[in-house]
Amino acid sequence: MNPQQQVQQTRMISADDKGLPGDAAGRSVEEYVAAGPDLADFWTPLLVLDEEALAHNVAFMAGWLSERDLELMPHGKTTMAPQLWQQQLDAGATGITVANPSQLRVGRARSFSSLLLANQLTDPNAIRWVAGELQDPECSIWSWLDNPAAIAVAEEALGGVTLARPLSVLVELGAPGGRTGCRSVDEAVALAEAVHASPVLRLAGVAGYEGALGHDRDKATLDFLHRYVSDLLELHRRIGHLYDDADVLVTCGGSNYPDVVSELFEQARKSDTARYVLRSGAYITHDHGIYHALSPFDPDRASTGDETLEPAARAVCRVLSQPEPGLALLDGGKRDFPYDEGFPIPLTAVSRTTGQASDLRGATVSGMNDQHSFLRTADGAEPAVGDLVVLGLSHPCTMFDKWRLIPAVESFTPGASAKVTRLIETFF
Repeated sequence: MNPQQQVQQTRMISADDKGLPGDAAGRSVEEYVAAGPDLADFWTPLLVLDEEALAHNVAFMAGWLSERDLELMPHGKTTMAPQLWQQQLDAGATGITVANPSQLRVGRARSFSSLLLANQLTDPNAIRWVAGELQDPECSIWSWLDNPAAIAVAEEALGGVTLARPLSVLVELGAPGGRTGCRSVDEAVALAEAVHASPVLRLAGVAGYEGALGHDRDKATLDFLHRYVSDLLELHRRIGHLYDDADVLVTCGGSNYPDVVSELFEQARKSDTARYVLRSGAYITHDHGIYHALSPFDPDRASTGDETLEPAARAVCRVLSQPEPGLALLDGGKRDFPYDEGFPIPLTAVSRTTGQASDLRGATVSGMNDQHSFLRTADGAEPAVGDLVVLGLSHPCTMFDKWRLIPAVESFTPGASAKVTRLIETFF
């Protein structure tokens, strides 16, 4: 039994777990799922995952990168769900990426041994903790670095500490006006030389993130991202003489532009012994919003039908109030569903009285409060009080963080009976 199965087995359901039926409290997750609960027994609002879509997306991305001889360390902060991390590793991922030391600790507490921290370590307490974890010879932790001051922080934090091995860091290349990262290749080269000279750090490669530098798929944007990734590869070449004989990582690539990154990585790795790693995370659920608009694998722009991702998450709400024509108030709001990259997208309504499903395309969610969403329809087309409403969602990273246990069903069909296959636990 792997550590994730053990967590799933011993987790007790309580009244604090929103959306679960009242009779679930006091039972273990394993016991409750084994009893075969139906999704219709769960309370709204609810976030639901589709197992078929999840499995398809995980298998597709694993196969697509394997064909190009590239690695995947998916960003775990997308879901913060160790069960899903393990599913990605079982499909061939070689590690899990996280965003901060607390997320790193979640991974280590559940015995994940290959972890990439896609940020700079500046907290002395976290630095010492990482050094302690490296006493485990099976543990590999990489972090990023973009400033000489962070070298000084690490050296001060580890002063007097006997290290099992130096901390492995990747020099991060950014772009002017962007987020983190050195602003030029020359600056990054100088930083790599300083890392090489540090007694507590090991230069382990280069890192970048192109996703924050583009917000569309216009030619000018794609050309800019192409140049950025090319600069990252130039940095890697220029500091090659500073590497030791251990693993070297070259990493870039989120869920919006993996095609741009993989094109250049695939060529570069043919004459290189480094490990070329993408970190796409949101692909596991895809979405109906921001990734639908930008991913090269969305059905709207995929080159073939075999190169598509499927939305794997839905919101299920009920109509609380229908106070005027063309308006229905839903029982899910900002505390339940993401809104930072676009409001939810109406998909289907299911009649409380007849069970009949009707298409909500053309309707919109015009606003959200903490616990309400404003569903706008044509006059006379609004669903009635008590009807179910299914919504598509945008931005998985702020989808999972609102839930502690998320039901998954084999294949989600609005209004149809669906046995819950597992409850996916998150650790935000």
